[in-house]
Amino acid sequence: MTITSKTTVPTRPLGATGPVVSALGLGCMGMSALYGEADRAESIATIHAALDAGVTLLDTGDFYGMGHNELLINEALRTAPVAARGRALTSVKFGALRTVEGGFTGYDGRPAAVKNFAAYSLQRLGTDHIDIYRIARVDPDVPIEETVGAIAELVEQGHVRHIGLSEVGADTLRRAAAVAPIADLQIEYSLISRGIEDKILPTARELGIGVTAYGVLSRGLISGHFTRDRELAPGDFRGFSPRFQGGNLDHNLDLVDRLRTIAEAKGVTVAQTAIAWVLAQGDDIVPLVGARRRDRLAEALGALDVTLDAADLAAIEEAVPSDAAAGARYPEAQMAHLDSEH
Repeated sequence: MTITSKTTVPTRPLGATGPVVSALGLGCMGMSALYGEADRAESIATIHAALDAGVTLLDTGDFYGMGHNELLINEALRTAPVAARGRALTSVKFGALRTVEGGFTGYDGRPAAVKNFAAYSLQRLGTDHIDIYRIARVDPDVPIEETVGAIAELVEQGHVRHIGLSEVGADTLRRAAAVAPIADLQIEYSLISRGIEDKILPTARELGIGVTAYGVLSRGLISGHFTRDRELAPGDFRGFSPRFQGGNLDHNLDLVDRLRTIAEAKGVTVAQTAIAWVLAQGDDIVPLVGARRRDRLAEALGALDVTLDAADLAAIEEAVPSDAAAGARYPEAQMAHLDSEH
């Protein structure tokens, strides 16, 4: 698939109270952090291509590259055509505390901190509002009601348009929604990360909260492009991820081979099949694709043209059952920060 201005990306409402967004969003994290060096010019060209194709949702975090990602998005939007820039919606995560060396030391969800984080993000993004604002992980020392309440005040002041959440469990989702309208829950969801299906997704649907699904290709693991002998760049998160280690990697890539058989029979790629599977799970789910290059973006957009019928979905389920993956989705220390896993 070639990206052109004629490419039409359908839209989906982000929950009952959120904005209407493109059916695929662009996750920009990899353009600044966690996957080794990125090409700045190609990153900006990819954002431009996404906007030109009709992608409206740009997802970032103020801690991605310690502000680098927000500044990158600022530059991309400033240099994009006016019409495309006007359609762009920013989804921003905040709260992560970093060290000079790049380590993570916790999360800060205090109301004063929320407003401080927002002020810095608005400056870096070069805008007067953030479309969707969310804490990246629940601060265990601050009730979620206080954190959400602070974002609600930013909404009242016009600095934020909608409130989101990230990686929270069903109980926390209910508590947050009792304070203010929640547009969406951002959480990992893919063929091999399906923990939300038991309680979290049903609760979100009951409350009218949309889902922005990240990790739909499990950080490239189920993209069809990752190989057993791949050498990872220094600083690449996957070098520490359990699913990419030793026997786990071999097992998980065996699952990819099964998926490849189904994809090839349909004349599409493994990545397109994996993304299409997430799209098929409901119109209230918006997959985020972490494309850092235009060719990967084009491939991801091609998933919008893939129709999976009941037989296809059954074959995929048989090839990659819900509990098939080997290894946790994060290292143990990071899993401890996930309210969604408790």
